[in-house]
Amino acid sequence: MHLEHLLTAGHEMLACVTGPDRPQGRGMKVTVSPIKQAAIDRKIPCLQPVTLKDKEIVDVLKTYNADIFVVVAYGRLLTQEILDIPKMLCMNVHGSLLPKYRGAAPVNWAVLNGEIETGVTVQKMALSLDAGEIIAQEAMSIAADENADQLRRRMAVQGAKLLIKVLDQNPAGQFPLTPQDEKAVTWAPKLTKEMGAIDWKSRARSIMDQVRGLAPWPGAFTFCNGKMLKISQIELSTEDTFKFSPGQVIKTGRDGFYVACSDKALLIKEVQPEAGKVMPASSFVAGYKITQGFSFNL
Repeated sequence: MHLEHLLTAGHEMLACVTGPDRPQGRGMKVTVSPIKQAAIDRKIPCLQPVTLKDKEIVDVLKTYNADIFVVVAYGRLLTQEILDIPKMLCMNVHGSLLPKYRGAAPVNWAVLNGEIETGVTVQKMALSLDAGEIIAQEAMSIAADENADQLRRRMAVQGAKLLIKVLDQNPAGQFPLTPQDEKAVTWAPKLTKEMGAIDWKSRARSIMDQVRGLAPWPGAFTFCNGKMLKISQIELSTEDTFKFSPGQVIKTGRDGFYVACSDKALLIKEVQPEAGKVMPASSFVAGYKITQGFSFNL
């Protein structure tokens, strides 16, 4: 996304740096990353170092005599030696309104925490994680039913546009730099599989944010007859939970099935059984004979 925007806007791309090719999927087939494929298609040199600490990669980067390094979702900290290579600076597009949500998963944590607003930040990179001076920011709203994957796609577009705007408005490299407020820092650490376990005794809104925030990975899940069941689409419901305990099915229908939480009910619309494919919750109900009163458990 950002690479395509840079090229379309007419900026000269000397080289791309991305991670090594890795096996993916059930067949563990080695696949080319989208960044590498775009570089190949555009005949741009593509570097794939295993580590950025080797003298060899540092020496190669120096040969390009670049004005700016642009870093997007690279997932590794740059050394000070690399940060000092470009003539102007290293800049990064980050998926939050820094200093909020520094770290690996800012988009997910904004949704997990029920935020109604987030944004994108272009920052001058520093040695400390996401602690660089802010060049530009733009806020954006988070829809109540939007999951992290959907939000990330929207943010990629807005982040790419902001990056181009920053570069085009400052061709001489005189970027406005605003230090971050260290007292306002919050963190967005890496996600873990364990975070996906649903506690039906939680409030319905909290569980909905969990499902939204952990999409597509690691995914929120419960257990059905001892087997994991991922919940991929969900919405708040006004169904009465008075006679039901948290985790019990209130009723089933064409839209899926309704589960009681500590305060309200949730309509489960799409699920993925263990070792199975994503399916409508109504199909799951029919196939697994889920009826009123059935209890999901941790």
